[in-house]
Amino acid sequence: MHIREGDPLEIFTAKDGEVIFKKYSPMGEFSDFAAHMCETLNKTTGYVAAVADRDSIIAVSGAPARDVVEKRISGELEQLMEDRQIYQYQRGGKQVPVTAGEDKYKLALAAPIIAEGDVMGGVMFLSDSDTPESGEVEYKLAQTIAGFLGRQLTN
Repeated sequence: MHIREGDPLEIFTAKDGEVIFKKYSPMGEFSDFAAHMCETLNKTTGYVAAVADRDSIIAVSGAPARDVVEKRISGELEQLMEDRQIYQYQRGGKQVPVTAGEDKYKLALAAPIIAEGDVMGGVMFLSDSDTPESGEVEYKLAQTIAGFLGRQLTN
């Protein structure tokens, strides 16, 4: 379940007395807002836009949702977010898969969402081509949206 010591949990009870534990994601509360952001980013740039929390993709626009939404992010993407740096694919560089176990979409650009010093997720542009390059406009958009989401999570 990818639950680590110290991770916040939601606890639910069923009518039959069953206790259900679910990993809590503050980003989950922003899934509708993230979906609107992705739609705007996709229409503006033409790239597939996605937002992830620390574990999975929570919103996407420009690609079928069933291909990426609620799928576990790749270990490489998780490490990029933990590095707290904006990643932008450079021609000839290593291509980073977006979701674990699949390589249909590659990372063109990823900006971490940081709130109160903690990495909460990332804003990404994805590509299904062999050369997932992005430009300065996409870089600035991802950087701005990630900063905005980080501030919203802090409030």
